[in-house]
Amino acid sequence: MTINILTTGATRGIGRAIADLFSASNDVRHWGSGSADADLSQPDGADRLWQAALDQLDGRIDILVNNAGVFEAEPLDGDDADWLAGWQRTMAINLTASAQLCRHAVLHWQQRQSGGRVVNVASRAAHRGDSPAHWHYAASKGGMVAMTKTIARGYAGEGILAFAVSPGFTMTGMAEDYLASRGGDKLLADIPLGRVASPEEIARIVGFCALEAPPSMTGAVIDANGASYVR
Repeated sequence: MTINILTTGATRGIGRAIADLFSASNDVRHWGSGSADADLSQPDGADRLWQAALDQLDGRIDILVNNAGVFEAEPLDGDDADWLAGWQRTMAINLTASAQLCRHAVLHWQQRQSGGRVVNVASRAAHRGDSPAHWHYAASKGGMVAMTKTIARGYAGEGILAFAVSPGFTMTGMAEDYLASRGGDKLLADIPLGRVASPEEIARIVGFCALEAPPSMTGAVIDANGASYVR
């Protein structure tokens, strides 16, 4: 039977690489969402996206990959209202929408008694934190990791598995801008591997978790940061 997969944020960077990897498989039917499909910053965005995916995939989703996210600086000494708005927007897209989609997926699999898999793309920031202008980003990714572990512990007995992938810097548009703004050579010196990851490397890890990882790995959080943070 063909495996139906929903990936969010599939139009660029890591998401595009994930979409390309799944689309190359004859055993997978993949639907990747982009910004035009639903606005995940809005309370009903994730609900609309889930329904759109069900419509495209004939009412069955076997694997959910939560990849959509934003990485936007919000200086600590900025305007109070702007700082709070940045916090709320990042949490809405990176964490709340992912939680809503995970909830839809778990309920879907419970109803079908089919089992399923969630792969959440988190970040190195979940473990080691981020810059002073990115409190909200680090907090959102830390929440995603905790949510992944909770799903794994709560539903493994029903065949519902959950994994998280925590990349460090990856050569996407967001990472390129950040590296440039922070002095790229200095940041690269903090990565023992000597380079940032490629989107294709992260996609391979996501693909493994989605399609190949043994069930006993449920709850695993896989780091991919060139040894810039080990734990």
